Amino acid sequence: MRGFDNYSAAAITRDIYWIGFHEETSKLHCNPYLLVDREDVVLFDPGSIPDFPLIMRKIIDLVNPRDISLIVASHQDPDVCGNLPIVEDVIEDENLQIAAHTNTIRLIRHLGLKSQFYAVEQNDNKITLKSGRVLEFIPIPFLHSPGAIMTYDTKTKYLFSGDLFGAIEGDWTLFANEGFPENMASFHQAYMPTNAILKPAMERLEKMDINCILPQHGSVIEGDQVPIAINFLKDLLCGGDLVK
Repeated sequence: MRGFDNYSAAAITRDIYWIGFHEETSKLHCNPYLLVDREDVVLFDPGSIPDFPLIMRKIIDLVNPRDISLIVASHQDPDVCGNLPIVEDVIEDENLQIAAHTNTIRLIRHLGLKSQFYAVEQNDNKITLKSGRVLEFIPIPFLHSPGAIMTYDTKTKYLFSGDLFGAIEGDWTLFANEGFPENMASFHQAYMPTNAILKPAMERLEKMDINCILPQHGSVIEGDQVPIAINFLKDLLCGGDLVK
């Protein structure tokens, strides 16, 4: 598998890294990512408590954890940010910020977090890093939580998509193979509420310039695969559409 070692971070670009873990016994695993940008290090969806030791070891191989200045939580699920309090303790920086939508912050407060929250919708849905690099936050309410967001890196045109574009895969690969859209079907059918909400989100994304999609589950979707993935989900029936 290109650029993949289960016990090492995998470079997606020269400054974006996959720091997840492929658990062979599970068809649903998590994909935390790390963006290393000059004076800022951004951690996306740090993951679950069981995965913490390996995820943190991969972070340490790349940077000093205390260099992490921002954590982005796409939503509140335990597989996405269950280990936030532990990660926060390791970083041990009173200036650490956690970016999320207010409807997510309202829930993750109960994890006992001490860091400053950055409510994205109160900050024009974007943040500018010290280098001038802009991260844009895209609200996707009810896909599949009221405060769900995606993050668009304007420098690389890479989209950190949270649970959108996630997949349940028995034969997982870090980078999507041919026929990958079918792997997204069962996940979205189970976790997304209805095509009436999913389709408008896809219609918004198809108008954007996206080089790569980095989902929280499943495989990285690159290049020509991006419009294929968007078109597949745009017409997918899910959730309430399937309830008889």
